[in-house]
Amino acid sequence: MHALPLILLTAAAVTGTASQAAQAAKARTMQQVLETTTAADWRQPDPASTLYLDLASGRVIIELAPGYAPLHASNIKTLVRGHYFDGLAILRVQDNFVTQWGDPDAGDAAKARSLAAASKTLAPEFERAIDARLAFTRLPDGDVYAPEVGFSDGFPVARDPKAGKTWLAHCYGMVGAGRDNGVETGNGSELYVVIGQAPRHLDRNIALVGRVVQGMELLSALPRGSDAMGFYDKPEQRLPIKSVRLEADVPAAERTPIELLRTDTPAFTALIESRRNRSDEWYKLPAGKISLCNVPLPVRSK
Repeated sequence: MHALPLILLTAAAVTGTASQAAQAAKARTMQQVLETTTAADWRQPDPASTLYLDLASGRVIIELAPGYAPLHASNIKTLVRGHYFDGLAILRVQDNFVTQWGDPDAGDAAKARSLAAASKTLAPEFERAIDARLAFTRLPDGDVYAPEVGFSDGFPVARDPKAGKTWLAHCYGMVGAGRDNGVETGNGSELYVVIGQAPRHLDRNIALVGRVVQGMELLSALPRGSDAMGFYDKPEQRLPIKSVRLEADVPAAERTPIELLRTDTPAFTALIESRRNRSDEWYKLPAGKISLCNVPLPVRSK
């Protein structure tokens, strides 16, 4: 009486194994996806919106996001062209959270560095209206913090279609403008980068202005500050900033030519799938899901 069900179950198991094997044969690793990309799948960051943060240890490259924070991007460019950041320092490194830089004397009006032509206050740019002109590659896996998430012009973003709003998301490597309690106080003169698990609870509470596209290791591997919130309690612990410049203002011979994988192409969709269901030999159980901040955004030398 039980022979037929046993045969059917065995056949189903064999069919399932064959199906899994076929899927595995079709699956590609991220490296295989990248190897099949074409020149059209890559883009160069705009030199007018790319910052070179130069430290003694090397160069950090930051791509600003004027599409999401135009006022902050503009004010930061004004600060940079006024050499505001040159000679300032990294002030704070909080484990699993952020690295922050700016003027250590910003709280002392008598000693604080002048903002010169830059604005002291800015309207908060925590979110903006959804615009069809902003490319959006939706991630279908769902999200805890927003109705929709995905990628827009190389940045991780979230959206609320009912409210008609979209905003940048606090993923690893994202750069934000530090502020006090007043929402207008984040003028870009004090910046931070996420170096730990994505603090998405900060989304729409602070203006994100861009992301580090190269050199994250120079900011994430620094000694942690021992004072409250990871601030360095001794001036000698602070890491000096040699200079911050716009790539557009840097002589061609001194530039670092890079390309970023576009996030609005079939190649990027394939890359997401390669990470959602890992087919590398080491993996035995594909996750079948991926979160916004776990999708890598590849960069290569041009």
